[in-house]
Amino acid sequence: MPSSRTQVAIIGAGPSGLLLGQLLHKAGIDNVIVERQTGEYVLGRVRAGVLEQTTIDLLDEAGVGQRMHREGLVHGGFELSFGGARHRIDMHGLTGGKQVMIYGQTEVTRDLMDARAALGLSTVYEAKSVAIHDFDGRHPTLTWRKDGAEHELQCDFVAGCDGYHGVSRASVPEGGVAHYEKVYPFGWLGVLVDQPPVSHELIYSNHERGFALCSMRSPTRSRHYVQVPLEDRAEDWSDAAFWDELRRRLDPRAADSLMTGPSIEKSIAPLRSFVAEPMRFGRLFLAGDAAHIVPPTGAKGLNLAASDVRYLSRALIEFHAERSEAGIDAYSDRCLRRIWKAERFSWWFTSLTHRFPETGAIGRKLQRAELDYLVSSRAASTAMAENYVGLPFED
Repeated sequence: MPSSRTQVAIIGAGPSGLLLGQLLHKAGIDNVIVERQTGEYVLGRVRAGVLEQTTIDLLDEAGVGQRMHREGLVHGGFELSFGGARHRIDMHGLTGGKQVMIYGQTEVTRDLMDARAALGLSTVYEAKSVAIHDFDGRHPTLTWRKDGAEHELQCDFVAGCDGYHGVSRASVPEGGVAHYEKVYPFGWLGVLVDQPPVSHELIYSNHERGFALCSMRSPTRSRHYVQVPLEDRAEDWSDAAFWDELRRRLDPRAADSLMTGPSIEKSIAPLRSFVAEPMRFGRLFLAGDAAHIVPPTGAKGLNLAASDVRYLSRALIEFHAERSEAGIDAYSDRCLRRIWKAERFSWWFTSLTHRFPETGAIGRKLQRAELDYLVSSRAASTAMAENYVGLPFED
């Protein structure tokens, strides 16, 4: 069996694994990324694209922010639509100048892949039957099968950045990790289209027919969503049916501005809140979707993954530079405090904007009262803006 060695083995070549690898390399820490899918498959995943300022800063620190700053769309606010009218949340003004950037997760992944390839760093794609061994000791190893051969990688630490269905969390012995989960009774039907956005900022719409979101990927490409029952299938929705439903859920001005066209991509994403804790098991660390999932309403998924990577990269750099275990010992608790706040915000924002039939008429009235309060109270708007742009790190 071919065997090699590295300092940090990273499982998963999505944005969290790639970003961690880039940050560690810049600090002189050798790392290898092992991914079960092809690079083309990873790049084909269509995901959200709202980056918090802290994520932007981290991509700059990793040296991959040049194209993001050229092509990304800086947003200082967003709009809430209800009762046939739109109300703007001025994030920039309410948070002392903080903003977000619209830049697709696919583009972030592409930039990180290109940077890693340019540096000649090791990434193993199409690694089958990946397994983690001895992570409760001082010398963990990874094994996998590729091209009919078995491979082994010895390392000091393993970073599990391989998503909800990955091998990392599944490798923890039964009873070693607690799972907290809420599955919502609906999903988001999303359509990608080569048409200009409805508005220059995002529109979150609360409507009696259900939630809708008008978003964008660029000045010429839009991404729109409508709330649908979980049992719906994307192939049962024609483009015409989607555009008709979206238009019904928007305020008149937005409906008139909506430009339709043939869908480039159409899919339904289920909504769930999920947290696994702790996030450290000996020399195995979980990061990103391997440890937590949030409803997309609050735009926290990629940003929370970047937050984990920030804490983990600093902990590993501290260990290798100073032989201090303080950062790795604190990793799980630091991450989870920020994760639970983001989970709370995403749950609250989802509850505020979506239709829950089981709550009945009183639920709709309470939603409307909270929306009215939110847009009329500077204190309430500030709390929302602070959460949307990203809470500060604990250092």
